[in-house]
Amino acid sequence: MTAAHLGFAAALLTLILDQVTKVYTLFVFDLPVKEPLVLGPFLNLIVVWNRGISYGLFQQSSDLGRWILIVVSIIAAIGLSFWIRKATGRLLAVSLGLIVGGAIGNVIDRLAYGAVFDFIQLHVGSYSWYVFNVADAAIVAGVVGLLYDSFLLEKRRSR
Repeated sequence: MTAAHLGFAAALLTLILDQVTKVYTLFVFDLPVKEPLVLGPFLNLIVVWNRGISYGLFQQSSDLGRWILIVVSIIAAIGLSFWIRKATGRLLAVSLGLIVGGAIGNVIDRLAYGAVFDFIQLHVGSYSWYVFNVADAAIVAGVVGLLYDSFLLEKRRSR
């Protein structure tokens, strides 16, 4: 399997896992009625509608803002998909695929609901660090993979 195939497989798997968990949590499990669901001392399931980007930055209250985020996300996913096609390293391709799959998953939310459905809450006591979804986790993992590839693996390849 080529690096590009792995990258696109990671994107597809991320997208499917993201959407399945969101649809199940929202409509089958009915989290809006059952929240908060305490899963452990540091983990809850709650409902947050994120109208911004990661970490709730750049919140958009208008339709124009929402459509700008949709268009920017689609353009980024397309650009990263071209990069996947040219990637020779497996980690690079998979990392890009995680970001693409996550971006498309969050675009689907914006189109379907007007905002991104976040539901996994990490916290320590009353301090809540972050509420996210599978797409967000994949994007973060993809960025970490890109950084690792860029700063560590690239140095090894250039030797």
